[in-house]
Amino acid sequence: MAFVLEHLDHLVLTVANIDATVDFYTEVLGMDVIKVDGRKALAFGIQRLNLHQRGHEFEPKAAHPTPGAADLCFLTTTSLDTVMEYLKEQKVHIEAGPVERDGAIGKLRSIYLRDPDRNLIEISVTL
Repeated sequence: MAFVLEHLDHLVLTVANIDATVDFYTEVLGMDVIKVDGRKALAFGIQRLNLHQRGHEFEPKAAHPTPGAADLCFLTTTSLDTVMEYLKEQKVHIEAGPVERDGAIGKLRSIYLRDPDRNLIEISVTL
């Protein structure tokens, strides 16, 4: 192979409402909102979620950018019981879990919820 991929830098989410998305990811998931080339993005750890407003996507873009088409898994070192209690306090519906899953780094214990665009959000701890 001529090159080796190291890690994921960012993902792009096409969203129906950037402000609603920013509110959810900052208030519920604790991400930081940042500006990238005058546009809002969400930062956590060394990763970033770039946000594109549906119908006003930045070029180049996915062939069929659509709100609600993502399925994302985020890892935390906080106990899943603590996460679930916090989500309950925030009145965020847990759609499924906790369940055991296989992740890129091994076995995970996961819960599932939805963001404002109905993207599936998995929050996991390693087992």
